[in-house]
Amino acid sequence: MRVLFVASECYPLIKTGGLADVVGALPQALGRLGAEVRVLLPNYPEVAGALGGTRVVGRFRERGGDVTLLAGEASGLDVIALDAPHLFDRPGSPYHMPDGQDWPDNHVRFATLSGIAARIGCEGVAGWRPDVVHAHDWQAGLAPFYIRLATVPCARTVFTIHNMAYQGVVPTTELDTLGIPSRFYTADGMEYWGALSLLKSGIVYSDRVTTVSPTYAQELRTGEFGMGLEGAVSARAKDFAGILNGIDDTVWNPRTDRLIPATYSPRDLSGKAADKAALQAAFGLDVDPSRPVFTVISRLAYQKGLDILLAVLPELIERGGQLVLLGSGDPDLQRAYMDAAAGHPGRVGVRIGYDESLSHLAQAGADAIIIPSRFEPCGLTQLYGLRYGTLPIVARTGGLADTVIDANDAALARNIGTGFVFYPVNADRLRFAVERAIALWYGAPEVWRRLQVNAMAQPVGWHASAERYLDLYRSLPGEGAGAPAQPEAPAEKSAAPKKPARPRAATAAPKAKPATAARKSRKSPTSGKNGG
Repeated sequence: MRVLFVASECYPLIKTGGLADVVGALPQALGRLGAEVRVLLPNYPEVAGALGGTRVVGRFRERGGDVTLLAGEASGLDVIALDAPHLFDRPGSPYHMPDGQDWPDNHVRFATLSGIAARIGCEGVAGWRPDVVHAHDWQAGLAPFYIRLATVPCARTVFTIHNMAYQGVVPTTELDTLGIPSRFYTADGMEYWGALSLLKSGIVYSDRVTTVSPTYAQELRTGEFGMGLEGAVSARAKDFAGILNGIDDTVWNPRTDRLIPATYSPRDLSGKAADKAALQAAFGLDVDPSRPVFTVISRLAYQKGLDILLAVLPELIERGGQLVLLGSGDPDLQRAYMDAAAGHPGRVGVRIGYDESLSHLAQAGADAIIIPSRFEPCGLTQLYGLRYGTLPIVARTGGLADTVIDANDAALARNIGTGFVFYPVNADRLRFAVERAIALWYGAPEVWRRLQVNAMAQPVGWHASAERYLDLYRSLPGEGAGAPAQPEAPAEKSAAPKKPARPRAATAAPKAKPATAARKSRKSPTSGKNGG
């Protein structure tokens, strides 16, 4: 089984969120099951630096500039890097200019990525052609569409929604720029409230659609969580599955983690005390083993519910708790947490930004991790928390609901609890969950220890989910059919296959416009950001 992953980021080469972790870990898990996976990425400066030695496997003229495909290896991954300096050799993040604004040509940049994916899926590259093209999030949403336009047999397609809130919305004036015939701008196609949605393209035109947890798969079919695309998702219900994300449990392993001062295991948790002291010192907290330390490692965004935590913070501190926060995002939230740290020295520590080493230290040293998300497709930080015996306090939504067992009386009696779950998502319910955690921390330390051991025993790796993906690939109709692979695609051609045929999925899209109430309930999706 040959699979081409198409994504805008991949850990450890380039990362802004959880998408990168998935694209970095899942191919290796599939490889251990016998699949042959290559990852197509833009050749950002960070990717070029990480790959080192590469070989040229394709040259094209694309969208106003020269495009070269470079094959290389990094961190156990077989990578095909799309080297297009006019599109990707830029300062800033993969999606934003240095001032934080979206790159105005993001749609062109990632349409080029999708077009190259389609070319590889139909023609192959350097003697290799995939059986499946697996596209991830809106940045790769046009890949299934371009493959559907082809008049030759091509790879089958799978599209994964990592976060419905980020949809790649593009004005209709860009139809020609993106190589989209106007007949596909319909409610059954890419039309989204008078614009184009590249995420919707992936949903409508792929052979199968997945998302990153079973509960989120159900939620996406509702007006509350579907972000205006619940109709498109519901129309693909028979081809839609929720497969839970995992984590790289070799990188995230408290027994062997080189980024923490002391390692530990479920049988011997003593090293966690040294990590806690190091964490308290690193964030300027009072180094006091008797105080429960709560951590947040997150983007600061409406989705993450961290405005709710601000309302609960005074009581958390009054009851003896400490908070460390690592993250960045909304400027108002950043200021609010910095003000909280200034107002509560020794009790609240904040670092604006992201640091991989500090992230490992926070997971190892904290006693609990708070994730009060209003919606959460899967979430990875609660999985890291489980792995490190740092008990998650989570909202009951998406993958959080699928991975954390609430330590209620029934769960405690059966010794199966792994954290604290609250719903609905508001300050009062979060406050009650924090109070329960603090009460157990101080009043029943032996119960807390049992919860830690339970949490660390949870299967959070990729093996089971990788098997499900492999089964999904094998179930695709016409697996392995297609044109013979070619050693190198000919130069001076468009990346999108020519002579479009009407897409087979045209009848599978929603027949109605999204509900107005659903649109009002959320901030507008943006084309330049990626959710994790």
